[in-house]
Amino acid sequence: MPTRSELANALRALAIDAIEKSGSGHPGAPLGMANMAESLWRGFLKHNPADPGWVDRDRFVLSNGHASMLLYGLLHLAGYALSMDEIRRFRQMGSLTPGHPECDRTPGVDMSTGPLGQGIATAVGMALAERMLAAEFNRDGMNIVDHRTWVFLGDGCLMEGVSQEACSLAGTLGLGKLVALYDDNSISIDGRVNNWFADDTPARFEACGWRVLRDVDGLNGAAVDAAIREALAHEDRPTLICCKTVIGYGSPHKAGTAGAHGAPLGPEEAAQTRAALGWKHEPFVIPQEVYDAWDARPTGKKAQAAWNELFARYAEAWPELAAEFARRMKGELPASWPGAAEEAVRVLNAPAEGGKKIATRAAGKSVLDIIAPSLPELVGGSADLTGSVGTKFNGAVELAPGKFAANYIHYGVREFAMSTIMNGLALHGGFIPYGGTFLVFSDYCRNAIRLAALMKKRVIWVLTHDSIGVGEDGPTHQPVEQSAGLRLTPGVDVWRPCDGAESAVAWISAVERADGPSCLVMSRQGLARQERSAEQLALIRRGGYVLRDCAGMPEIVLISCGSEVELAVRAAEALEAKGRRARVVSMPCCEVFDRQEAAYREDVLPSAVRARVAVEAQAADWWWKYVGLDGRVVGMTTYGESAPAGELFPHFGFTVDNVVRQAEEIL
Repeated sequence: MPTRSELANALRALAIDAIEKSGSGHPGAPLGMANMAESLWRGFLKHNPADPGWVDRDRFVLSNGHASMLLYGLLHLAGYALSMDEIRRFRQMGSLTPGHPECDRTPGVDMSTGPLGQGIATAVGMALAERMLAAEFNRDGMNIVDHRTWVFLGDGCLMEGVSQEACSLAGTLGLGKLVALYDDNSISIDGRVNNWFADDTPARFEACGWRVLRDVDGLNGAAVDAAIREALAHEDRPTLICCKTVIGYGSPHKAGTAGAHGAPLGPEEAAQTRAALGWKHEPFVIPQEVYDAWDARPTGKKAQAAWNELFARYAEAWPELAAEFARRMKGELPASWPGAAEEAVRVLNAPAEGGKKIATRAAGKSVLDIIAPSLPELVGGSADLTGSVGTKFNGAVELAPGKFAANYIHYGVREFAMSTIMNGLALHGGFIPYGGTFLVFSDYCRNAIRLAALMKKRVIWVLTHDSIGVGEDGPTHQPVEQSAGLRLTPGVDVWRPCDGAESAVAWISAVERADGPSCLVMSRQGLARQERSAEQLALIRRGGYVLRDCAGMPEIVLISCGSEVELAVRAAEALEAKGRRARVVSMPCCEVFDRQEAAYREDVLPSAVRARVAVEAQAADWWWKYVGLDGRVVGMTTYGESAPAGELFPHFGFTVDNVVRQAEEIL
């Protein structure tokens, strides 16, 4: 039987071999953390390599994702469908072993990591999802939701502010099934961290309500075992285990230095490291007895079988709950959803009493009030802006410490953490998360939105106060470039509706989109309802459609979205009064429109009509892709000003006269 040191050294050897063959990678963390990994994965982690998607498995997040070869080694040795050929192909095109872990590529990877801090912050969302599902579905003696969230993280993760944001909330909520193991090696890329990271990290986490286990010998498996057992003995609050390690452990010349962090050891140093570790096998060779000791499939099969038996008894006792739980974990929408979606469109398309203008943020709140009762998986929240962004639907139950049977989260002023936690809820499964803030503060959320897109997860951001229409708060709060930046992010659908009907369709489309995130960009100011036929109403789903047309082929096409659609319609009417044939295209979601078939796009924006004007109180440059070199864009090229919105729009050229003038100059 191999010793525990030999089992840990198998991980080290795989990391050395793969990184050397690739010619790039990060050997230091895998070498230093191998004993921590051996302790957790062989002694405590509940998982089944034969079924990486088992719903009651423990979740594992490698927050310091540059240590990816540690995770790939674990998955390979434990029996996941990750072959030695894939280990050899580390960081190569199309391999299952990319430079940083990707959850939609490699079996057994629960989250794509690499941007430091986001792993631990997203794990808070996973742990929260477990607690919320347990509160909703578990019954006496039948805990069908009962697992933990484990995180490995390093100094870099703790320097990133998002980790503090999220861990503060985790401590407040008492997420006792969240356990983080800190690779405390005092080294980052630039060297020893004491000159730029001298925090008393244990005290900081204790102040946030965490249980902290200090000065654990991370190179001693038995010491790590004891710390993990201590963490498991208490579930009243999350635990941070501070593991003292040596980066590049075993390397004769690079251990304990930044030189071990982000580059191969080199052939000579690699050979000396293998010798120092006592690893005498050829590269990419693992003895069978080591494989046998690492194989998690027998225990995983037994654990899942026990859960299957429990769930079968649960289904007999609570058949409706069991069916609902299974549906939600599959990510399927309920049978009642189509009716709720249809009702939302019908209600939001109806004229408001007295022709009142309605802000799309308020319209979005009305949509939520209609669809939420049919979507028990919908869980919302905001970054301390609930009343302003309209994210709390009627009947929502607020989350609080010890009160996890809830569907609304007050994240506090933590936009980035809110976004990562939303990602964690989606990654865990069983929820469709959404959260709100002002559009200008989406800059705080952007990296989490990008990760949601990379991971292809259904997460919804409600981003209100969407233009210079914010008014007196001034340019610090008036978004200009944010929508364009979000639109440029691959995989993100950005909806900017012009009225209630488009707001309803935007929400419905975001809920129904299972392969990526959506951003709903909503106005602060009231917007007029647009008249449209039943056919036009159905076409909103296609992202762009002809809202107002003319007789025959148009001479000019006005393209707009959001609050400026009303302006485009009035400009078209003015052009028509001058004998010009003008078409108005409402483009609430450019990404969805761009995915339509070529014939539809040609029908909406005829290539023969080169006279085009785009109108949006956002960054102008985005729209040139639609208007071409012959067109014009009425947009923002500077920041805004502090003044009433009614003064700002004409000041920046958002008037009927200016749009008409731009059109006439082209014609």
